[in-house]
Amino acid sequence: MAHQVVLGIESSCDESAAALVRSDRTIIAQAIASQDEAHRPYGGVVPEIAARAHAQVLTPMIAQVLAQAGMELDDVDAIAATAGPGLIGGVMVGLVTGKALAMASDRPLIAVNHLEGHALSARLCDETLQFPFLLLLVSGGHCQILAVHGPGQYRRLATTIDDALGEAFDKTAKILGLGYPGGPAVERLAAMGDAAAVPLPRPLKGSAEPHFSFAGLKSAVMRAHQSGEHLPEDIAAAFQQAAIDCVLDRTARALMTERVTERGMTALVVAGGVAANRRLRAALDEQAATHGLRLVAPPLALCTDNAAMIAWAGLERMAAGLVPPGGDRLDIMARPRWPLDSDAAPARGAGVKA
Repeated sequence: MAHQVVLGIESSCDESAAALVRSDRTIIAQAIASQDEAHRPYGGVVPEIAARAHAQVLTPMIAQVLAQAGMELDDVDAIAATAGPGLIGGVMVGLVTGKALAMASDRPLIAVNHLEGHALSARLCDETLQFPFLLLLVSGGHCQILAVHGPGQYRRLATTIDDALGEAFDKTAKILGLGYPGGPAVERLAAMGDAAAVPLPRPLKGSAEPHFSFAGLKSAVMRAHQSGEHLPEDIAAAFQQAAIDCVLDRTARALMTERVTERGMTALVVAGGVAANRRLRAALDEQAATHGLRLVAPPLALCTDNAAMIAWAGLERMAAGLVPPGGDRLDIMARPRWPLDSDAAPARGAGVKA
């Protein structure tokens, strides 16, 4: 059977991306356009600026990726576009682009959940990773632990009741005047600091509640900075260590509650933008080993938002029979929120990131 090729389109936040991925896990061609410079003066992503930037670059970027691969649009088997969750303006730009290309080429449209792209990204680079596995999804907008049993089969075990981990990194960077994007800047500064020099809380650590909370930690960073008693590098190091401690505590609870080995899980997967943090990866690697698991994480380039993961999620959904004949309906709507586990009980907190 010939390998299938899917064109992926990603525009959920501040990265415009296109990629061609083959079902044998080959990334044929890809391109990503960062908007860091456009958003840096504001210390965070401005939705209107992001949407306009997507509209300007996506179409020529798709043409560039096809040209790089020596392919025409008619050579692809399907077009996968992020349909949510994310900043609604940007999601709409990418999804409408995908719809137009699907109509023009008479190829099926696959409307992909951006979080499913992250959830399945590790399988794009590791053919030995089988279902089920335990997933820690950590990004700018989400912080969750899920049991992953296959495409479209997710059971949420924990989520954040206020801020996501990536958001806490970005806010810490803003407090310390490190600019945008904040996560890599905090990690670099933390490498020069003493994590023990600044006492910071570990919200919900040891709690029987399964969820995450980072709002209190973020507030404590603000107070430490305003006190004028601590070096910025020490605050960064202390914040990073406190955040990692919280993640390890919550993940350990999920690992014990889920009885991973009894359920046939052999891997702990970490994905999402914060999965690029090397200290977090090292800590999770040690934790997984204590539970008889291996840690699987995408390459750093596939942790942040990208279209290869969207194309791969489309291929996974096709292989699992989750794409209707002819593709998803062209009147499908962009969604600002789209939980992977729609049956999960609501977690307390007005700021829950579904």
